[in-house]
Amino acid sequence: MYRIFVWGVNFKTAPVEDRERLACSRDDAYYLLPPLKTIKGIKELILLSTCNRVEVYGVAESYEAINNLVLELIQLKGADPQIRRNSFFLEGEKAIAHVFKVASGLESMVVGEPQIVSQFKEAYRIAKEVGCTGKILNRLYEKALRTAKRVRTETGISKNAISVSYVAVELAKRIFGNLAHIKVLLVGAGEMAELCAKYLRKLKAHLFITNRTYQRAVELAKELEGHVLRFEELKDHLKDFDIVIVSTGSKSYVIDYDTVKRAIRKRDYKPLFFIDISVPRNIDPKVAQIDEVFLYDIDDLQGVAEKNLRERIREKEKGEIIVWDEVDKFLKWLELLKVEDLILRIKEEWKKEEEESPMVRRLIHRAIEEIRKEPSLAEKLVKIFLQEVEDANTRRRLSHVHN
Repeated sequence: MYRIFVWGVNFKTAPVEDRERLACSRDDAYYLLPPLKTIKGIKELILLSTCNRVEVYGVAESYEAINNLVLELIQLKGADPQIRRNSFFLEGEKAIAHVFKVASGLESMVVGEPQIVSQFKEAYRIAKEVGCTGKILNRLYEKALRTAKRVRTETGISKNAISVSYVAVELAKRIFGNLAHIKVLLVGAGEMAELCAKYLRKLKAHLFITNRTYQRAVELAKELEGHVLRFEELKDHLKDFDIVIVSTGSKSYVIDYDTVKRAIRKRDYKPLFFIDISVPRNIDPKVAQIDEVFLYDIDDLQGVAEKNLRERIREKEKGEIIVWDEVDKFLKWLELLKVEDLILRIKEEWKKEEEESPMVRRLIHRAIEEIRKEPSLAEKLVKIFLQEVEDANTRRRLSHVHN
């Protein structure tokens, strides 16, 4: 039977430096999945990449196939093979449970954050679109979403669920206290940036938005009663802001060391705070070396998240009970999937005898019913079936002799 597996890096196993080396944009997923799927022994594949994780969910024939897949992914991303030291591997029920926990927000840095559901759906949609999913991962995806819905509705975890964007704003509040008179620049207008903007708007911060696509910045600024800064003017006006929150899909630094050095000088060394929630990072880490400049990246948000985790640990435990209930159901389905092939083989191999002998037909029907009831006993039940058929044939031969 094929192996269900998970391989990857996440905020628990690897620092942001490693995660950003493997980080994949939507275009990357379209480019990477097809060649990875052609690796001998790889049957199904989904690639999930968020700010906190890069994980492969797959179905494979062997460990060799999985190892080849990992090596190929690392090579295609141009990363050092040593990155595997900070990776993790799960198979079977542990892999299934991990996928269900990820989809439910139980494995997120901020436990219960809702954004992961849309990211999970997007990863599946792309994999399915390029022909990388099949019967097993399609079912796994459906059950993961069912588990996520149960966790949200049957526990109190979603009542206190907050996103990484919210944690970023909480960090800004720790730094400045009241944000009502603070000038904040939001670089990027994607989903995470939009969440940041909504939180900041509630706190009455003076909000400015810049984005490579000017129209998108205009739309978001209008919605949130903020102001727009043209992206090409970013470097000239960086000095005007107290807090800069960066969340874009850029693969290179949007803000570099020299730009910040000039900005802080023009501010007469008045403190400037950067929060970079992009992966790959969009602010050169060297910026943190500049006097009166404070830079926080996605890993720095973990401290804030851990406090929230302690407050919601009881709800997380309830969620994990639901996860394992759904894992048990999925494992039963997998057992049935195994025996369906066996049942088809029995029907095909005994087709002629079934047509000729009502007794064999009854035995086949009974064997199939018993196998479906108890998939784990399939092998033993087949042996019993074969013995009963042999006994029936012996009795039939003896009956012919006596007659």
